Amino acid sequence: MATVQGSLLLVYALVAIVALVVLIARFRLNPFITLMGVSVVLALAVGMPMASILKSFETGVGGTLGHIAIVVGLGTMLGKMMAESGGAERIARTMIALFGPKNVHWAMMCIAFLVGLPVFFEVGFVLLIPIAFNVALRTGTSMIRVGISMVAGLSVVHGLIPPHPAALLAVTAYHADIGRTIFYALIVGIPTAVLAGPLFSGLASRLVVLEGPNPLAQQFVEEGEARSKQTLPDFGITLLTVLLPVVLMLVGSWADLLVAPKTKANDFLHLIGHPDMALLLAVLLSFYTFGTARGFGREAILKFTNECLAPTASITLVVGAGAGFGRILIDSGTSKAIVDVALGAHVPLLLLAWLVAALIRIATGSATVAMATAAGILAPIAGAAAGTASAVRPELLVLATGAGSLILSHVNDGGFWLVKEYFNMTVAQTFKTWTVCETIISVVALALTLGLSVVI
Repeated sequence: MATVQGSLLLVYALVAIVALVVLIARFRLNPFITLMGVSVVLALAVGMPMASILKSFETGVGGTLGHIAIVVGLGTMLGKMMAESGGAERIARTMIALFGPKNVHWAMMCIAFLVGLPVFFEVGFVLLIPIAFNVALRTGTSMIRVGISMVAGLSVVHGLIPPHPAALLAVTAYHADIGRTIFYALIVGIPTAVLAGPLFSGLASRLVVLEGPNPLAQQFVEEGEARSKQTLPDFGITLLTVLLPVVLMLVGSWADLLVAPKTKANDFLHLIGHPDMALLLAVLLSFYTFGTARGFGREAILKFTNECLAPTASITLVVGAGAGFGRILIDSGTSKAIVDVALGAHVPLLLLAWLVAALIRIATGSATVAMATAAGILAPIAGAAAGTASAVRPELLVLATGAGSLILSHVNDGGFWLVKEYFNMTVAQTFKTWTVCETIISVVALALTLGLSVVI
């Protein structure tokens, strides 16, 4: 814990965030080095014990990279196999034929909404990004328009709709009915995704124009002339391979309903339903469906999986450093100071749930941490209010908390850097697109939840 306390902590944190943005965006410093350096300076400024500063930063980096590095690595391999086999082009062509070239951003939002249900944001992102790159190329649509529509669908599901793991945390904490939560979440989530995705992306694509080649896109986009002569894999087998992780994760989330808990069968379903294992199994399947079945030998498959990993190194380091900065904010007591400010404000319960989650999100950078922490703080308050005039439906508390957990993604959020690097944007462009998209989702979802509380 730091020696500096109270509102001064918030001032130091704000200065650190502004410094990060200026150093990376204006002075073009390496994001990883900048995040680490500013984290250390912030920790020293607020009086954290020197012996614990780097340990705190490493804890944040390690805790995130333990998941992100595996997800990005396996997801990139799956995407590379899909690209080399022509599978990404097959899905792109099918989507273009179904929705029309002018409506592919709507298609990406719908697919992300479905794919994102059982998976964390990062998993859904790496599964869908090869398709987004190909759709954008084939239709001549801005990657901003296609990509923002995709991440809007993924983000709405992440924060609002069970059986997504983040939303389930709040359902459990508030003792909400999962069926009603899903129903209300769809009422709120669908229009929210439409506004923050296809509608906002149309404006964003006019304001932000991406220039120059995207080195990561080149990993996943087929060479036009060569691929046009290639027989593409069937749409069904392509979809099966891509959606296998989604299906396995759904099975894992339903394991206790399918077989008796604490049995080997139950443990097995949880094992294959874990995101890392689900992606591994999908990659192994792709070695056949996108590899040997398409005429590629073992050497070619090894070459594909090796060469696609190099561009992901900087992504994983930057995402980890963002988490390290977030951990410094937590261990210095900044996050607690933010929560204390929120709890000290006498506001209605739904708005308080949103506010607490929003402030924790801004402080820590993690939507899941914000949702889980805010739900833990608000659950006793909601329980004490039960039966009084200030009581609200627990299902709506889930939605308000989830909405707050998505606001204002910035430099301490791994998702911020994931979107920035894959879309090949500057920090300023990422703020104008991704950060605004997340904030639209948060505010619109809160407004719709408050409206729903009036009519039910």
